[in-house]
Amino acid sequence: MMSESRRGFIGKAFGAVAGVGVVASLVAMKKTWDPLPSAMSAGFTEVDTSEFEANKLEVVVWRGKPIFVLKLDVPPTDKRSVKIGDDYFSVMIGLCTHLGCIPAYRADKHDFKCACHGGEFTAAGVNVFGPPPRPLDIPPFKVEGQKLILGEEGEEYRQLVAAIGAESLKA
Repeated sequence: MMSESRRGFIGKAFGAVAGVGVVASLVAMKKTWDPLPSAMSAGFTEVDTSEFEANKLEVVVWRGKPIFVLKLDVPPTDKRSVKIGDDYFSVMIGLCTHLGCIPAYRADKHDFKCACHGGEFTAAGVNVFGPPPRPLDIPPFKVEGQKLILGEEGEEYRQLVAAIGAESLKA
């Protein structure tokens, strides 16, 4: 016959194993309820433009895509630029509209060149040569002071849509 102390020990051991199992199950359940990292990154990206240099391309990532933010050194003549504070910026998704390559910025020529098939874009992202069928796409954004909030449609974005049309904004 098993002694009472041994039965008590087995009962406590079983209870401890069951407790660990319950905790592990709760942790697993919480992980399934949490949003996936891909869903969390699909939110907003905040970019502080206060320290950006003119004619120097800055690249940030939003929803896994490279976003080109270029502070212009002269007031723009196009409708695709946005004023942030006292400066003008070009904001665009850095993927060629031909085959999705990432164009390189040529600061000396103030343009973008896609090495794959020779596509060229102005500093504002307008296609001027080669096979790209349309300008570089513009992501939805909002301006708050010196900050650019990617992923949220603000008044500046809506004005840009009205000025250039929605065909150039396929984010």
